[in-house]
Amino acid sequence: MSAEPEDYKQALNQAHQHVTEWLEAIPSRAVRPRVTASELADAFGGPLPAIGSDPANVVDELARLAEPGLMAMPSGRFFGWVIGGTLPAALGADWLVSAWDQNTALRAATPATAAIEQAAGDWLLELLGLPAGSDVGFTTGGMMANFVGLASGRQFVLDRAGWDVSNLGLTGGPRVNVFVGADRHATVDRALRYLGLGAPTALEVDEQGRVRVKALAEALAQASGPTIVCLQAGNLHSGAFDPIADASTLAHERGAWVHVDGAFGLWAAASPQHSWKLAGLETCDSWATDAHKTLNVPYDCGVAIVSRPEVLRSVFSAHTNYLLHDTAGPGDPFEKVPEFSRRSRGVPVWAAIRSLGRQGVIGMVDRMVDIAQEFADRLDALPGVEILNEVAFTQVCLSFGSDERTRSITARLLADGTTWMSGSRWADRDVLRISVSNWSTDADDVIESVEAVKRAIAAEDAG
Repeated sequence: MSAEPEDYKQALNQAHQHVTEWLEAIPSRAVRPRVTASELADAFGGPLPAIGSDPANVVDELARLAEPGLMAMPSGRFFGWVIGGTLPAALGADWLVSAWDQNTALRAATPATAAIEQAAGDWLLELLGLPAGSDVGFTTGGMMANFVGLASGRQFVLDRAGWDVSNLGLTGGPRVNVFVGADRHATVDRALRYLGLGAPTALEVDEQGRVRVKALAEALAQASGPTIVCLQAGNLHSGAFDPIADASTLAHERGAWVHVDGAFGLWAAASPQHSWKLAGLETCDSWATDAHKTLNVPYDCGVAIVSRPEVLRSVFSAHTNYLLHDTAGPGDPFEKVPEFSRRSRGVPVWAAIRSLGRQGVIGMVDRMVDIAQEFADRLDALPGVEILNEVAFTQVCLSFGSDERTRSITARLLADGTTWMSGSRWADRDVLRISVSNWSTDADDVIESVEAVKRAIAAEDAG
């Protein structure tokens, strides 16, 4: 017998109440958590319960115990690690995804969510100006989106070299050259390790982290055999974009596969004001982004886009006698990502784009860039503050002088709780990094956050 609606009612009512209280508290609460994971361990741990508890009481206990250990990541004053907030429509859609409980692997089994994801993928291609007919898969995050694109590249270049990696594996086959900028994101290296391709060859970059075309040309000229070139749309620290058009042309002349890691910066392609920074994007072969960043949908939702569906599906497709394969449509969702079983990640993407429309997406992207520039202008006016990057997109990196002083002021800022900005290290200097990624961040959030920086500087100077 199916579960009765009443079985869920009280637990969901409790969850709704706590979610509402959480969202109402975000504008005024400190952004930082009030306790550590170690301090919470005893509250959540202890002996395994011998008997169960009422579902509503479990939800209430969970929310109550977790509250002091939650980071206010949805806050308009959270600027850490390139983490977006959640749009209202995307949050509501994500609740539906959990309630529907669809394993979006097969079009025949879950036609509604498969169709929604197909539509979301088509909208993404149009928004980003990528080739119609490309395959779009929804992964756990940006790293696995990179994995999908690089796996497709590995398959393509080895096929062209006459090596059947699907049946023979990598042992005994030709080595795949992988060229990346020296200032790439670590998830690229991690995906390459997963794929058995080893460490990539790092190329010289300029002062903003953009790969130098001359360095790529020299590396390609010296290389032989199958090759992948991985470019970057949005440097983690500077926000800068690799020279995609020139790099893609060079790579394709040598028969290479070109992948673009655009975890947050790929969304610049949606904006007429900023898309020029990604000139030539459509000429590449695969792209990765993370919808929980600039698009502001809930975790987890990476997006992998591959221009050659037949290559992608040759990597991830599987055939068994119990699966109901799509033979007439655009392919089953599981053929585009590493997982068989997964939640319907593309549904919140559909809801986000449907709620914003093209103009809303453009406005959100442009506003984030404008806010990043405002941060840079306001902070640059403070004594002892040095802005270290050109504000190419949504990232701002600054120093307060020495590394020791920068670390100390950053620690004071985070302890204050008004805002959260990540400490990092870039170009051999300790920095404070601001990532503008939340749809709700407004002018007041900027002012409050800059005032918090001023307080941290004053406290440091007062000793």
